[in-house]
Amino acid sequence: MSKSEKDLGLAQRIDAKVKHASESFGNLFVNLFHHMALFAIGAATVWAALIAFIGMLQAGHASIQDLLLLFIYLEIGAMVGIYFKTTRMPVRFLIYVAITALTRLLIGEANVHPNDGVGLVWISGAILLLALAALVLRFGSHTYPSDSPTG
Repeated sequence: MSKSEKDLGLAQRIDAKVKHASESFGNLFVNLFHHMALFAIGAATVWAALIAFIGMLQAGHASIQDLLLLFIYLEIGAMVGIYFKTTRMPVRFLIYVAITALTRLLIGEANVHPNDGVGLVWISGAILLLALAALVLRFGSHTYPSDSPTG
């Protein structure tokens, strides 16, 4: 084996080690960022839910909109928890959050503008569309399960 062939083999081994090290550090930093962001989202969710709950206590009552807001916080907290356990983001929960938010909006609109049928129909249509999207996602994940997350 000539000197240039030995040098080429050494360069390839160094290149492979550098590539392996950079992928390892890259994965470490991405995972670290994900966990820090999830802790921040979880803490902000708990904080916001606590502030909303304190507001309900101060008001002396809780409206249906207040309760739906607490459900939104609960769903966001569940999403964070599921991601910690499975490292998968449950997209259906985002749809559930959107449905709950639109339901909250629908109730608010019905109270403020009870004669605005068109606005209520649009919001109801959006809720129906999101419910169908959740159904499609559920059917798809049941029919075509994924064993590992795709990158």
